[in-house]
Amino acid sequence: MKIPFRLCAWALLGVLSACGQGGREMGANSRAEPLPDTDAPAPAVPSRELDLLNSSHGGHRWFDFCEGQADTVALPADPRSLVQPGISDGRAVLFNVKWQDCHADPELVGEKPHPKTCGELRQQWEAGDRLMRGNGRVGSGNFFSGTEPGGYLTLSAEEYNRLWTVWGLPARPDNFEELMAQRYGLAVSPERNPYPLPGEDPNSTDGGSGQLPINLTQTRNADGSWSGRIGFTCHGCHSSAVGLAEEGEGLGARYGLGTGLTDIGLFSRDFGLVSQRPTALFGLFGASRGTNNAQFGNLVAIPDFEPGPEFIELLVGWLTSGTTASMDTPNWWNMGHRPNKFIDGMLSSDAVRVDMAFYTPTLDNYPSPTGQDSGAWVRSHNQDADIWVLGLKAPEYPLDIDENLARQGAILFHVLDLWGREGNPAPRPEGGNGSCASCHGAYANHFANDPAFLATPELKGVGGYITPLDVIRTDPVRLEAYGRAYQETNGGASSGYPETVGRDNDCGSQTREDLRGDREEGYLAPPLFGVWASAPYFHNGSVPDVWGVLDPSARPKLWKRQSTPARPDQEGQVVMGYDVSIERAYNPDRLGWNYEEMACGDGTIPVLNCDPMGGEDDALGQQLLAQAYGNVVAAWNVGNAPILLDLTPEQVENRKIYNTNLFSQGNEGHDFTAVLSDAERRALIEYMKTL
Repeated sequence: MKIPFRLCAWALLGVLSACGQGGREMGANSRAEPLPDTDAPAPAVPSRELDLLNSSHGGHRWFDFCEGQADTVALPADPRSLVQPGISDGRAVLFNVKWQDCHADPELVGEKPHPKTCGELRQQWEAGDRLMRGNGRVGSGNFFSGTEPGGYLTLSAEEYNRLWTVWGLPARPDNFEELMAQRYGLAVSPERNPYPLPGEDPNSTDGGSGQLPINLTQTRNADGSWSGRIGFTCHGCHSSAVGLAEEGEGLGARYGLGTGLTDIGLFSRDFGLVSQRPTALFGLFGASRGTNNAQFGNLVAIPDFEPGPEFIELLVGWLTSGTTASMDTPNWWNMGHRPNKFIDGMLSSDAVRVDMAFYTPTLDNYPSPTGQDSGAWVRSHNQDADIWVLGLKAPEYPLDIDENLARQGAILFHVLDLWGREGNPAPRPEGGNGSCASCHGAYANHFANDPAFLATPELKGVGGYITPLDVIRTDPVRLEAYGRAYQETNGGASSGYPETVGRDNDCGSQTREDLRGDREEGYLAPPLFGVWASAPYFHNGSVPDVWGVLDPSARPKLWKRQSTPARPDQEGQVVMGYDVSIERAYNPDRLGWNYEEMACGDGTIPVLNCDPMGGEDDALGQQLLAQAYGNVVAAWNVGNAPILLDLTPEQVENRKIYNTNLFSQGNEGHDFTAVLSDAERRALIEYMKTL
């Protein structure tokens, strides 16, 4: 029997009061419709009787639907397609984006249509699996090569085997592969991912007896033979590790876990040094370990404006667009619950060409032997890649959960009005019920099935609300970088959908004024599946744990995650990565990884990173640099240029420090949760472990 929401809300007040959770403060304002006008007391309903603790753990509804179904069974509507204007009017959960179907007319865009049956879904997933998983499989993709064997960013096995020569070691270490993964923050999958060791012929050793990390793959020749060349894949930023494989089921390397581990700058620099190839320039993409600046579209989408009255304005806007700066990669397992993607909701999630942008074949490979142009390659593969991504799931929380506390947290998550209390520092958003679910979506069946929350239960777990900047108040650099000039040109870029611009399903930049209408610009609140595994938090990775997200006063200014212990005989000689062991390095009470809080000046450059007078505010030097690479596109990453030079072990270690004083790395905002009590924070954290 479904318990009416009105009954539940009244019962919750008694439950939380009895538990010392401050239930009185929740009040009737936490819902989207008024409570019944009656003097009769509501009967008590224990929270354990409500359907609160359930989660799909991300992915896409189609895969759950097709479990055990015949290939001929028709797929239901994509839940994301239901997110249209007015869908959340008068309801507790907010949506202010619009799903755009970029494949409504497949002939127009020249791409595969969406799958219609479970069989077509499986076929596209299998093709995407070959393309995206890597591991040396025939049909695996790699950067700027498509599925060709020798793009200009590939390395020879000989070059790869020489990487240790730039580590400052006297000889190739016997644990080269472990140190490779540790130095660059890469996960190693238990699946075989071979490369030839020194002196091996890959075609007489089935690819070689070495094991590559998850973000590299040995490419194949057209006849299926091994090429002996090693290419990059998306998994350097989009896959990672949580826990050790021996610590429990589902732990270890995980596809789709947005990584806070990788030092993309160090990785690219070292590969460039051994190969003498342009990978060194990608060293500019990360200011510190765990962050990246890979979405640098304002640099490559050079405007091609028609001369006219707006030409100068748009050209100046592009020249002063600056850098997108530090970002923390979102989790792929949430894509099936996101109508829009990227941190600011810039594109419809169905605009999948951009997802394969780094695989676009160029230079040595195209025109290819088949005469296929690079754009055609992307158009023929991106739908398969997207379907594979939609099939990814978040790992389940591996430790014990206090279910009674989690149930209390579930109710708080969905109905506690954060603006119903005095002293909330942020302005109240328009609409919704003021709860966590109002922005991030409804997850518990009890609330997802309530029309006061969602128009249909099919929207369970869907997050489609761009929180206005004056409400979220987090670091604005990423949002400000993509100004009008980029928004105007994005739809016509090779990664856009120029065929659709001006149509009802315009798949250009959704942040364009003509598409967003009166919606304020801001950051897209993500779905929270697997949030326990996703530390650090915020769009720039500036907050190390969920406790700090919920309690702004608990956020460190400078911090450094715990590193994996080095082998005793190698201590001080090698660079180890962040520790991902649940037993050694995870804090279940704060929901994040252990870290050391540092004082201003520890392992930093005081003039640039700290106040010259000894305080911990932005230094004058940092403010000047911010003006440079925040306003001039040509200076987009000059502050990170030293990585192209020789680095001492100490300098490499210092890249592990997250400094919130740096340009784009502020940890402010999301301060409407300051009104929570510590008891409520503990309950919310316990609930988020279940998602």
